[in-house]
Amino acid sequence: MAPPLDRRNFLRGATLAATVPLVSSLPAWQATGAPRMIATGGETGLGLPAPAAWTVQPFPLKDVTLGGDGVFAAKRRLVLDHGRGYDVDRLLQVFRANAGLSTRGAVAPGGWEGLDGEANGNLRGHYTGHFLTMLSQAYASTGEAVYSEKIRYMTDALTEVRDALRRDPAVLSVPGRFGTAAENVRGSHQYVDLPAGVLGRLSSVTLSAWVKPTHDGNWARVFDFGNDTTRYLYLAARNANGHPRFALTTSGPAGEQGINGTAPLPLNRWSHLAVTLTGTTATLYVNGAAVGRNTATTLNPASLGILANNWLGRSNHSADPVFAGAFDQTDIWSRALTATEIAELQDRPAAQSSAGPGDVASYRFDETSGRTFADASGHGRPATLRRTWGAPSHPGFLAAYPETQFITLESMTTGNYTVVWAPYYTAHKILRGLLDAYLHTGDEQALDLATGMCDWMYSRLSKLPAATRQRMWGIFSSGEFGGIVEAICDLYAVTRKPEHLALARLFDLDRLIDACVAGTDILNGMHANQHIPIFTGLVRLYDETGEQRYLTAARNFWGMVVPTRMYGIGGTSTAEFWKAPGAIAGTLSDTNAETCCAYNMLKLSRTLFFHEQDPAYMDYYERALCNQILGSKQDRPDAEKPLVTYFIGLLPGHVRDYTPKAGTTCCEGTGLESHTKYQDSVYFARPDGSALYVNLYSPTTLTWAQKGVTVTQQTEYPREQGTTITVRGRRATAFDLLLRVPAWARDGFRVTVNGKAVKGTPVPGSYFTVSRTWRDGDTVRVSVPFRMRVENALDDPAVQTLFYGPVNLVARDARTEYLRIGLYRNAALSGDLLPSLAPVAGKPLHYTTPDGVEFAPFFEGTQDPAHAYFRRAEPQVVFATTDSGVANPARADGTTLLDEVWAAAPFTAKPALVRHVESTVNAWVAEGLLGAADGRKVVSTAKRASYPGGPPAAAS
Repeated sequence: MAPPLDRRNFLRGATLAATVPLVSSLPAWQATGAPRMIATGGETGLGLPAPAAWTVQPFPLKDVTLGGDGVFAAKRRLVLDHGRGYDVDRLLQVFRANAGLSTRGAVAPGGWEGLDGEANGNLRGHYTGHFLTMLSQAYASTGEAVYSEKIRYMTDALTEVRDALRRDPAVLSVPGRFGTAAENVRGSHQYVDLPAGVLGRLSSVTLSAWVKPTHDGNWARVFDFGNDTTRYLYLAARNANGHPRFALTTSGPAGEQGINGTAPLPLNRWSHLAVTLTGTTATLYVNGAAVGRNTATTLNPASLGILANNWLGRSNHSADPVFAGAFDQTDIWSRALTATEIAELQDRPAAQSSAGPGDVASYRFDETSGRTFADASGHGRPATLRRTWGAPSHPGFLAAYPETQFITLESMTTGNYTVVWAPYYTAHKILRGLLDAYLHTGDEQALDLATGMCDWMYSRLSKLPAATRQRMWGIFSSGEFGGIVEAICDLYAVTRKPEHLALARLFDLDRLIDACVAGTDILNGMHANQHIPIFTGLVRLYDETGEQRYLTAARNFWGMVVPTRMYGIGGTSTAEFWKAPGAIAGTLSDTNAETCCAYNMLKLSRTLFFHEQDPAYMDYYERALCNQILGSKQDRPDAEKPLVTYFIGLLPGHVRDYTPKAGTTCCEGTGLESHTKYQDSVYFARPDGSALYVNLYSPTTLTWAQKGVTVTQQTEYPREQGTTITVRGRRATAFDLLLRVPAWARDGFRVTVNGKAVKGTPVPGSYFTVSRTWRDGDTVRVSVPFRMRVENALDDPAVQTLFYGPVNLVARDARTEYLRIGLYRNAALSGDLLPSLAPVAGKPLHYTTPDGVEFAPFFEGTQDPAHAYFRRAEPQVVFATTDSGVANPARADGTTLLDEVWAAAPFTAKPALVRHVESTVNAWVAEGLLGAADGRKVVSTAKRASYPGGPPAAAS
């Protein structure tokens, strides 16, 4: 059995990498004595105290500007432009609808963000939170007022929404058929409650209403009188065929006596519906014309008795939609109007007709405020506007759907996202967006809204038994709560309310935490992105409580994902779930590497680094950022969608989908964030100012106020193999500059200061320290030579992915089977495989194989069919294009002779390579894997060959 994989050795040996940031930024505080405020963006930005447990601290986005015209700037520009121009009323539509407010004609973006989205739109509101975070980061990074103005507009609107939810529903007055009307916007769950027993024991009746439907949901009621789903009478705007229907029954749906219309009512236009019932005859009218008649009706209101529920717009069948649209003149008579009287109602209100107002009840809907509708029948039967779900349990409640999502979750035992789809996940996104708005722009309304949300959550969750919470958080995916613990801890750092810290602990999922503390891997079969952000929250809980259990769990969890469940681009998961550790080639599919997973793994890596400066965390950061995150953004503008991937298919020939599910998935939400905070992890500093970590090579300028200096990087990395760092300041200042030596940088990493080499030996997978007193204009040149290399899939060494430095290269080819690629043919003494490929003129980082297959950077956001993995084919032992004529033998696990030879690179000179070839050949001959004669041919060929960059053959 193979020895267990160690994450640090893997990252250094297999060459991990990481480069610019991307994560929900936790703005930095310089903690020296009492915490002092650090602006996180803009002139009014606020900040959080850096936890005492952090041994390094990040800088706020406003203090690190992203420059240059490279890949990072280009990708960010696309998202900044999208955010600058997007109409945020579209995002607010679902919130306003839930509160019964005017949606101002806005249309929700669709997909997951809308009433008609997947699973009944049960995740609506999440994208709005992401958008707030994106706007906050954009403002912090650029200072452009357009972003802060959008934030203020949104927090004004959300405050209005919360205030409306706190109150009883109020009439939304709109132009009507005869004056004004009352609209119940779709998503408001509002209906009109008529007085109890309004139908009494009528033997004859006429129901009449002007309606303006705004949605084509079947079975939405105009009238519904009943006790339950057994005894009722209704007039529906649409039946299963979309036509009006009248029915009554005393024995449930099977016993309905009814009439169906013949055509749908038009949307967004006024229509008149009426039904008359007398004796055995019931007649249905649409716009004054009889469209159906039932002459065998044996029931009437008197047959049903006194009914408890008397509603306009709501059904006694709870699964039926609430009527969406407007009501005008609505009347009930205790007799059957004639066809002439019905026709007369088309042109004038009932009070001006020969029939007169309904003698049972008559509502003109002339009200422009309040929640009560006057009765003009003379009987004093006012109607009341209500919500189907009542009122929030706490005044801090804020969501784009009813609180019933949260209430229902408390009794669920298995997940069903069509009923409940991760309400606390959605709450997290909204909370995070509001908190970021406050931290980056100082918006006090945002803080008030965020505080209220946490107060509301505490009021619900603190009342639940611990066993109930454990069951809830273990449910896929209804119990998913995202990174809510991190956000609550960040809010607690602002409010210091004990209830907020207590709330954060109410999300503990003990089964998972305890397993990770013990180092027991239980991830197989678990939903990846449901659980990754939990651990970032646990680290923040450690910060606030000091409980080692939380930090240990997070650290051990990270090692269960990296490298054993990590694809070459840094992503993880298959169809959103984890498989067994080490399963890479065996899990390749069209649904690998959900982009949210990379986003959250980056955030976790960053947060862990604050506690332990293990370079492996930043090596991983560079890998995932420079490859999956950059490659998740399509390289073209779009005003409508952010154009970000959901899954990254890694099967051969996969074409990336940049518009999944109409553009508002979780991954497009995190994508908005990822591409507006590239700079958030480039630099970290020790709290006392004694050291500056340069984690990522990126064209950025750091304003380090504590030291009175700016630190600027000029580079086109990852297209450039290094960076130039310039320190500027009015006075000399001492600090250590710690430069990350990527794990893959195994040869040639060099540092000069003002043109002079810095002493010391850079070690791959570590930090190289430059200690000096820095003076204005000091220039550091960091050379990070790239080399071409492969990484093997852990479960099949012949399945490989290609890297050049930090950049994953993918083959662009429409074939859908594994490409067979050979790369040892002209390998350099350094082990660099680049000489076996040909550069493509005018296209940086593009190369072709001898048989014409083009490799290109994964980070290029194109829709070309791509092969992230290929099957390595080295049939012959060849050195520097010199063929030995010997077939390349392989071990049972697929490792070939040439693999073992080149695994020892770099070689100082040709003789070192030849000696290693001889020893390797002797071992293979001794094991019976290679014949002695063929072994001699291999060694002879190694001696004769002239290697790229090496001495000529004669010199050997």
